[in-house]
Amino acid sequence: MDFVKEMRAKAKSLQKKLVLAEGTEPRTIMAARIIVDEELASEVTLVGAVAEIQKAAEKAGVHLGGINLVNPVASPLIGKYAHEYYELRKHKGITEEQAKTDIAHFLRWGAMMVRMGGADAMVAGAESATADVLRSGLAIIGTTPGSKTASSCFVVQTTDSAWGSDGALIFSDCAVVPDPNEEQLAEIALSAAQSCREFLGVEPVVALLSFSTKGSGGDHADVIKVRNALKLVQAKDPSLKIDGEIQADAALVPSVTDKKAPGSPIRGKVNTLIFPDLGSGNIGYKLVQRLGKAEAFGPFLQGFAKPISDLSRGASVEDIVVTAAVTLARSK
Repeated sequence: MDFVKEMRAKAKSLQKKLVLAEGTEPRTIMAARIIVDEELASEVTLVGAVAEIQKAAEKAGVHLGGINLVNPVASPLIGKYAHEYYELRKHKGITEEQAKTDIAHFLRWGAMMVRMGGADAMVAGAESATADVLRSGLAIIGTTPGSKTASSCFVVQTTDSAWGSDGALIFSDCAVVPDPNEEQLAEIALSAAQSCREFLGVEPVVALLSFSTKGSGGDHADVIKVRNALKLVQAKDPSLKIDGEIQADAALVPSVTDKKAPGSPIRGKVNTLIFPDLGSGNIGYKLVQRLGKAEAFGPFLQGFAKPISDLSRGASVEDIVVTAAVTLARSK
């Protein structure tokens, strides 16, 4: 599986609209040029003061032809967007005047474009903290129906096609929720299952990982959390192939499964790994990436009502293009 190639091809076929909220950021401007030239989106919008975008583009040697530029404070949509934001946040005590000021912030404007149909997907984070991207997305786009948890996943491409789906697996959550409770863990598992469908193109087979397999770790609180999460997932989606609590070797190696979890429905089929906390998830994907010489793509946000992605502030131009392609590929 060539994950990046497949996501680029899917994005190109869908021809959705993208907003890059950090429109004055040089790497973002360069990425916008590539996205337009490769026809990965039907429209690309950069958010920011137009003169500043043009100045940054000139300095970077980027031609802005075919790229939309929008300055929120000068947009004819500011009244409409501000009113929508007021309706969303008035329970927090915000006034309509404050809403007009707040919605002009580039992250909120980008998220509102997605909410209101001006864009199908948003990418930001090259110069913004993850918390700020998440905050704007949660306040304006919201989470998927029936869920309160936004999380993340990585697509880990190993060198051995025997693992997961042609060597690729979903790892979640490795970047957002530090210590999920059982309800959050269940929602992370359901979101990761959907990410598996979208990214790998196969039905998910999910392992809820733990240091314990089927009671071997006793009744430690961390083990009970995973057991209870399994029950919650099964209640919400009885058709999902999932098992836990289960150790990584028992989840992945059939001979070990037979010893530690005989009769497990996920034996030899796992393509989605759910970690019990952020520490194990972050450590786990990095060990596989470095020691196993695997490629790790992400983190990609999941659990939002519409596609939104966060970038590392150290992201390269190519990282932004790939993240945009992946986010566009998730658009319906």
